[in-house]
Amino acid sequence: MKLHTREWGDGDRIAVLVHGIMSDHRTWRRVAPALADKGYRVIGVDLRGHGASGRGEYGAEIWADDLVETLPKGPELAIGHSLGAMALALAVERLAPDRAVYCDPAWELGQNATAAASAFPTFKNAPRAMITGFNPRWEEADVEIELATLAVWDPATAHALPDAYAVSRTPARPVVPSLVVLADPSRLVSPEAAGELARRGFEIRTVPGAGHTLYRDDFEGFMSALDGWM
Repeated sequence: MKLHTREWGDGDRIAVLVHGIMSDHRTWRRVAPALADKGYRVIGVDLRGHGASGRGEYGAEIWADDLVETLPKGPELAIGHSLGAMALALAVERLAPDRAVYCDPAWELGQNATAAASAFPTFKNAPRAMITGFNPRWEEADVEIELATLAVWDPATAHALPDAYAVSRTPARPVVPSLVVLADPSRLVSPEAAGELARRGFEIRTVPGAGHTLYRDDFEGFMSALDGWM
């Protein structure tokens, strides 16, 4: 499926951004312009079932295939967050970016995938107070975007999670030079798992004190964590 995209900048280098579940390209409201200022043409996608992209069957390989169908091959930089990091990892060999950045990647849910499939749809109509309560460090603009993205998100995407995570999605190796940027603490990547990723050849960095959506919790800290990778 060809996905809906949004572009920022007109630089000679290309950066692609892949959001997590329940979100869309608007989550990158600060990251994308910052990359454009550094000379990138930035392309943000709406994953299938999110934003203005189509609906249909959902699954790990389907989300990855959509990225390959939509995005240009060989971008200089590819960044994926959470579920988007999982889809990006499955697509990275075919997309062939120069560098990949995985933000608090959802590579291992295991039995938690079933709980997530039940819990996530309850956020569809989450009130503002719930969003701000879960994310006290967000700016007001991010709260507004979260409410807007939830309004157009298809909760059926969550129902695909148990099948999507029936097998491990942790990459055996970094296909391209790869950075993993973690929340502090990360609920998705344990210290032991981070150590294993480092042994496999991934560079590991952390944004101190940041939650799962680290670039919204601490934008400056997140951009600093990308130093040398942009």
